[in-house]
Amino acid sequence: MFGRNEHQSHKKSKNISSNLVSARVILCKCFQLLIIFLVFQGLFLSYFSSKPPKHTPIREAVEQHIEPPPEKGICQYGMFYVYELPEIFNREMLVNCRDLDPWHSRCNAISNGGLGPRAVGSGRRSDGLGRVVPKNLSSAWYWTDMFAGEVIYHERMLRHECRTAAPEYAAAFYTPFYAGLAVAKYLFTNYTAKDRDRQCQMLLRWVAEQPYWARSNGSDHFIMLGRMTWDFRRWKDEEWGSSFVNMPLMKNILRLSVEKDPWDQLEISVPYPTGFHPKSKSELNQWLGFVQTHKRRNLFTFVGAKRQLEGDFRTLLLNHCNNESSSCRVVDCSGTRCYDGTWEILESFLDSDFCLQPRGDAHTRKSTFDCMLAGSIPVFFWRRSIKYQYEWFLGDEPDDFSVFIDRRAVRNGTSIRKVLEGYSRDKVRKMRERIINSIPIFVYRNTISDESGDYRDAFDITIEGVLRRYKEKKGLIKS
Repeated sequence: MFGRNEHQSHKKSKNISSNLVSARVILCKCFQLLIIFLVFQGLFLSYFSSKPPKHTPIREAVEQHIEPPPEKGICQYGMFYVYELPEIFNREMLVNCRDLDPWHSRCNAISNGGLGPRAVGSGRRSDGLGRVVPKNLSSAWYWTDMFAGEVIYHERMLRHECRTAAPEYAAAFYTPFYAGLAVAKYLFTNYTAKDRDRQCQMLLRWVAEQPYWARSNGSDHFIMLGRMTWDFRRWKDEEWGSSFVNMPLMKNILRLSVEKDPWDQLEISVPYPTGFHPKSKSELNQWLGFVQTHKRRNLFTFVGAKRQLEGDFRTLLLNHCNNESSSCRVVDCSGTRCYDGTWEILESFLDSDFCLQPRGDAHTRKSTFDCMLAGSIPVFFWRRSIKYQYEWFLGDEPDDFSVFIDRRAVRNGTSIRKVLEGYSRDKVRKMRERIINSIPIFVYRNTISDESGDYRDAFDITIEGVLRRYKEKKGLIKS
C-alpha cells in the first residue's frame, strides 16, 4: 500500500515538472518574439520620423528610376562612372613612390596630381627660367614626367562635371588603374613574366566581378595607359613588357595611350603631357602670343643623345647637326643631363623653325609635343611617328604641320638643311600657325585647385570623344 502511493506520487511530480519546462519554453519564445517586435517597431518609427535625405539630381534619379540630367548642360554625350578601386591599384603606388623604379625615386614625377614639381624655385633645373619664358607665366610651368598621364587623368576624372555617382545611369565606366606605374618597376630588371602581369590580372579579376561589367562584358569600360601600348602587348614570356592588353578580359575595353597601335580599333592616342599647365585662358593666350612673335635664330635643332648601338640614327643626326652648326643648334643629352629636364631644351625649340624628331624607344616621343608647344615644326623620319596618331588633337593630315624626310635618304647623304631651306617663309608661317592653333587642345591645364576652366584642353577633348564614341556605337547619334 505504501509503495503504490509512493509510485503514484512520483509520477504526478514528474508530470508537473514536465509541464513547467514546457511553460518556460513557451514563455521564452514569447519573450523573444516581443523583443524582435519592439526592435522592428523602433526601426520603423525611426525611419519615418527622421529627416529625409537631401535630394540631389542623382539621388532623385535613383529614387524615381529616371536618368539624372547632366549638370550645366555640358554632358551631351552622357556621363561616366569612376570605379573606386582597392588602393593597391592606384593610391598605394603613390604612397610607395620610392619603390616604383629600381634606380630612381618617382615621388617628384607623380606629385601635384601628376603635374610634377613646380618649375619655379631653387636648383639647377630652375636656372634660366626667366630668360626663356615670360616672368608672369613661370608659375604655369612644371617638370612633368612623360609617363604621368594615368595620375593626371584620374585626378581630372574625379572632379569632372560629367562624372556620375549613379552607375546605373553611366554611359561609360572608367577604371583608374595605374597600369604604367604598376608594370614599369618590373621592366628593366630580372623579374619574371608573372611579376609583370600580376597586378594587371588582379585588376581584371576585380573589375569582372562588378555588376556593371556583366551588362556589356566590358564594352562600355575604358582605361588610361600612361605608357606606350607596346609595353602592354607581350605575347611570349621571354618578350618585353606585360601582356595586359592581350589578356582575354581586355578584349572589349577601350584604351587611352600616349602611343596607340594604329591597327587596334580599341585604342586612342592622347598627347604626352608637356610641362606647360595654364590655369586660365588668359595664361594660355599669353603663351600663344609669345610663341607667335618669338624671334627664331636657327633653321633647325636636335635635342637628344647618342646610343651605343650599331648604325644608331640619333648619332647620325647629332653628327649631322654638328656639321651644320651655322644652321642647327644641338642640345646633347648624353648621360643624365636631360633626365630631369632643362630649360635649354625649351629655349632651343623656341629659337628654331624646325626640330628633328627621330623615333625613341617607340615611334612617338614626348619631345614632339614639347617642340610644337614652342611653335617649332617637327621633322619626322618614320611616318609612324605621327601617322594615325593623335587625330583627335592634330587632325589626320600631318603634312599640314610637319615635315617628313625618309631616314634612308638621310643615311644616303640627303642634306636635312637643304630640304628645310626649300620651304618658303610663307609655308613655314602657315605651318607654325597650324601648330599654334593646336596648342590649346594638346596641353593639359592646371586644375589642382579648381576644375572649372574657360577653355577645352586635351583632357576635355579626350573625354568628350570617348563618350561620343559610346553614343555613336549605340546608334543614338550619327558618326
